[in-house]
Amino acid sequence: MKYLIVAGVALFSCAFAVTADAADKQAVRVVKDLAYLQGANYADNKDKLDLYLPADGPERTRPATGGSASGVPVIVSFYGGALTAGDKNQQAFIGQRFAAAGFATAVVNYRLTPAVMHPGHIQDAAASFAWVKRHIAEYGGNPDQVFVIGHSAGAYLVSLLSTDERYLAAQKLSLKDIRGVVPVSAFYWVERTGVAPDRDKRVWGTDEKVWIDASPAHHLHAGLPPTLILYTDGDDEWRRQQNTEMAQAMKGAGNANVTIAMINGRTHNTIWSHIAQDGDETAERIIQFVRATIDSRATSR
Repeated sequence: MKYLIVAGVALFSCAFAVTADAADKQAVRVVKDLAYLQGANYADNKDKLDLYLPADGPERTRPATGGSASGVPVIVSFYGGALTAGDKNQQAFIGQRFAAAGFATAVVNYRLTPAVMHPGHIQDAAASFAWVKRHIAEYGGNPDQVFVIGHSAGAYLVSLLSTDERYLAAQKLSLKDIRGVVPVSAFYWVERTGVAPDRDKRVWGTDEKVWIDASPAHHLHAGLPPTLILYTDGDDEWRRQQNTEMAQAMKGAGNANVTIAMINGRTHNTIWSHIAQDGDETAERIIQFVRATIDSRATSR
């Protein structure tokens, strides 16, 4: 079975490239700078995303639009950077790795502080997810199999997106539209040490009620999407604690389909930046999670 992962997408000014992943030896087609917000024109292309698509091969069907593999699952990926730094152009290795493995991958830009403060970042995340959901079939993706992944602050965004339904509701979508979630070295309690109290106050402001409302851990309930929580022994102690507590809290709220794993021998940065290496555990766990989640639905029918 072939798969599609979306890590970031934008609408206009399309460009194409063909590359190959060393581990999987599958060609990848890239569609650059697709705008997920019509007419926004944010500075530095923060309203845009890039698509990485598995190139055609045996038993693949090219859609009428000239896209790549037909009907593959999708993952939307968000970079980290404390919500103050980062760009999709630095994340090509994510798109290349998963597209070369047979997934369609969207790598997303979103506005950063100080240009915006909360909830600007998560509103962009919701808008980009909605664009992928509504348009990915045009590129050979399956809109019923859209996953979200992210690292650090990006992992926080996918966690908030998949717990607080208000942001998807504003896009006329629901949590049921997210097939699965993989936060990598995330944080879940904004009001705790290590997050808002110790960071740039322009991100979440200074109102502790806002910090609590902005925290994924305060929006837990039964029926959340399947979730794979990944973190590393190289994360700070406060972050490791938040990850283990979040897994327990999600299960306590009635979500049985929550898995947590600690990746050994990585730092907070290299758990993500080494994904393109052959045999990388983080990449392999994400791939296995997507496939198993899709297979579990198929076998339950």
